[in-house]
Amino acid sequence: MNKIEIRYCKKCRWLMRSSWMSQELLSTFEDELDEVSLSPGEGGIFEIYANGTLIWSRKKMGGFPEITELKQLVRNVVAPDKDLGCIDRKSSKS
Repeated sequence: MNKIEIRYCKKCRWLMRSSWMSQELLSTFEDELDEVSLSPGEGGIFEIYANGTLIWSRKKMGGFPEITELKQLVRNVVAPDKDLGCIDRKSSKS
């Protein structure tokens, strides 16, 4: 079972950003993801977990992930062989 959890600070008003990211992930990984959950918290938290493994932390990594970067991080955990199309081609040119 593949699960994504997005923990966000409700006092910082990051619900909209979290919701948008969850929609993007559900669209991209519609066959691979079983669940995407949003967990409100406090203290400036913005963390993303894939199958219980922390893949993004705003405090540790300095800010928020670009959506293309987030999709690659999620893919690496839930569907390593999935081709992300132009996202993968764009990053391989850099």
